[in-house]
Amino acid sequence: MKTNLKRFSCFFVFLFLSFYLQSENKKPMSMIGYWLTSQSIVQVKECDQNLCAIIEVIFVDDGTAQESILDSNNKNKSLRQRSLVGINLISDFVYKEGALKLSGGKIYDPGRGRTFKANMHLLQNGNLKIEGCLLTMCGHEEWKPLNVMFNDDGTRTATLKEII
Repeated sequence: MKTNLKRFSCFFVFLFLSFYLQSENKKPMSMIGYWLTSQSIVQVKECDQNLCAIIEVIFVDDGTAQESILDSNNKNKSLRQRSLVGINLISDFVYKEGALKLSGGKIYDPGRGRTFKANMHLLQNGNLKIEGCLLTMCGHEEWKPLNVMFNDDGTRTATLKEII
């Protein structure tokens, strides 16, 4: 009888710890954070009660300084000499904690130098789908979530976030 009680107690503790650890590892998904795009790393954060998406890193060829990549396609000629690093890609998205979809915002496409109406969708796989639309035609890109670690020497290390 004592053996069965011990087994039951051990099983119960194991079951409790399993659920507890799963809930600890499964953090609620959020649009806030670092994202891997097709050409950069972007930080999405709250800026004056809206979301902003700041380009933190641009992927460039060896020997090219990322700060030398300019906003040369911008329709506004006075902005063509600014570096793409540090610019905000999105605007007019009112931030709502826990939202899985935001619409009514805008996204700037540095490759075209244009701003488009936009929607953002937090997908079940953890990716952030960014959709830009012109009239009735829409295109999209999925951004992948990143864990970014700040090192003692001031550098940062990024790894893809594992979604459970």
